[in-house]
Amino acid sequence: MSTTERDPDEVTCAPGPVDGVEVLGPRDVPLGGPRAMTVRRTLPSRARSLIGAWCFVDHYGPDPVAGPGGTGGMSVAPHPHTGLQTVSWLFTGEIEHRDSAGHHAFVRPGEVNLMTAGRGISHSEVSTAATEVLHGAQLWVALPEGARHGDPGFTHHAPDAVHREGLEARVFLGSLLGVTSPVSTATPLLGAELLLEPGARVELETDPSFEHGVLVDTGRLAVGGHDAEAHDLVYVPPGDARLVLVAGAEPVRLLLLGGPPFGEAIVMWWNFVGRTHEEVVAFREEWQGQVHGGADGATYVDGRFGVPVGDELPPIPAPAMPQVRLRERR
Repeated sequence: MSTTERDPDEVTCAPGPVDGVEVLGPRDVPLGGPRAMTVRRTLPSRARSLIGAWCFVDHYGPDPVAGPGGTGGMSVAPHPHTGLQTVSWLFTGEIEHRDSAGHHAFVRPGEVNLMTAGRGISHSEVSTAATEVLHGAQLWVALPEGARHGDPGFTHHAPDAVHREGLEARVFLGSLLGVTSPVSTATPLLGAELLLEPGARVELETDPSFEHGVLVDTGRLAVGGHDAEAHDLVYVPPGDARLVLVAGAEPVRLLLLGGPPFGEAIVMWWNFVGRTHEEVVAFREEWQGQVHGGADGATYVDGRFGVPVGDELPPIPAPAMPQVRLRERR
């Protein structure tokens, strides 16, 4: 997914002090278009920039696609990425993915699509005609120095459901509940969808070196004694080998994210993850060098980011750079 805001936040993300459990509320961000699809963004926030290597969390829906009140669905034209991996996870609907490394795939509920940008890739995401309701999450993972200049790539995985008392889980990245995902990542990560029955109390064995994020999709939940409601992201610092989740009176669906503190400062702006202001400026200039024309009728040529195979949508030109150096936000 692209951050199609015309004035995107510029963020330098760096590891900060451990301050205990934090409940982060979302902010609404329109993705653009005549019937702008709105997402709820909880990461990065003013309070926190990273959870492990997870650096971006957008949560959307359930949104009706058609009809007078419909959003029109997702129609994100070709746009670039560097230095990150995108992790797409749906609860409802279907999205078609095309990228410049030649991958053509569909994002479906309960199946993870992980795209590695590496040194540079461009891709598009469009909800299919069969989609009546769109509901899911788009997540980004920052690549460490040793991997961020690598080749672009793509991985698909459909995890089996794991059942425990009061709990159903699908582990799409890392290890949990005795299950390990086959999807390879550049840093240790955890990603899982959990469904909790009403009133369920679940104790999960977790890696004490990991910090965790609990994105609540539906219901109300207590995480480590802190109450959270739908759309909140709860940050849990490293140090404990157990994570206790207690569902409220209704079923709870959540995404559990985790990883060891990233340990590298990154600069993130628009769709780029780099290390310095100058590097991000250079990424933008290279993308603009591929794009010709305005947002409504742009065409583009091959370059660092390539051209998605089989996509006829005009590419998204980059927003103007801010008039100040990209600055640090923690």
